[in-house]
Amino acid sequence: MISLEPERDYRTLTTQNLRQDIIHYYDSCYWDYRFAWANGNNLALHYGYWDSDTRSHSDSLMKMNQVLAEQIGISESDYVLDAGCGLGGSAIWLAENCGAQVLGITLSEKQVEYATRFAEKRGVADRVRFQAADFCKVPLEDERFDVVWGLESSCYAIRKQSFIQEAYRLLKKGGRMVIADGLAKRTQFTRKEWKIILICLNGWAVPNLATPKQMETHLQNTGFNEIAYRDISSYTLPSSRRMYRTALANYPLQKISRLLGLRTEVQNANYLTGLYQYQLMKSGISGYGMFSGVK
Repeated sequence: MISLEPERDYRTLTTQNLRQDIIHYYDSCYWDYRFAWANGNNLALHYGYWDSDTRSHSDSLMKMNQVLAEQIGISESDYVLDAGCGLGGSAIWLAENCGAQVLGITLSEKQVEYATRFAEKRGVADRVRFQAADFCKVPLEDERFDVVWGLESSCYAIRKQSFIQEAYRLLKKGGRMVIADGLAKRTQFTRKEWKIILICLNGWAVPNLATPKQMETHLQNTGFNEIAYRDISSYTLPSSRRMYRTALANYPLQKISRLLGLRTEVQNANYLTGLYQYQLMKSGISGYGMFSGVK
């Protein structure tokens, strides 16, 4: 059996440091996401949330925003830090649907440009802005925000507690944090399982996965109160399955493009992860959870 150790970087396909690997991944795979996952309405780079009211893939992506916002009661009086904002989908949604003021941060300068353009196009540039920054070391003063929002971003920190501690520093007293992310359901794996895990970690530039217990402990040790955890794996599994089926349907195109040298190594690895991530979710090796806490 192979053990998943916390705070260890398991990426093996690149010599780039983590920061550069993440930037390179998202900049290289922009059109993968726009073609197979996100549209101009949702601008989402995350899994969707499927319940009885969800009617479409795009609906599920925006439903995930709604579920997180309702968990901590975001309103027009809140100043929100979207830590790991991607193309700005959640930040724009929060401005449009909750009336919140939002600062979105991302490592990628290209994502800042895209997100800024999308916010202007949607008419919310007066409430939403974006800048390049590391969410583990944000160049802003203490107690600046009412909410820190981490939708599929904590997974990119080698030390998850560093992300949580920085969020705590940036929150006002009484401020709230919400996290939704992929998690490891256990820490011992067979060699076959481990091979699939490494494909997914490398394909998405993720250094490691935390367990729910580890995340809860980090929140407690940092000083958060009213900590809540909810396993929402069953609500994200349909989204994982859709990703798998989309990748499978595009296999002929992917194979031809790879043979012709039209896709980079990073894009090919991203495609493989789209196939294999469903095996992890379906088998219960990985799951998906939502956490919240109050400073």
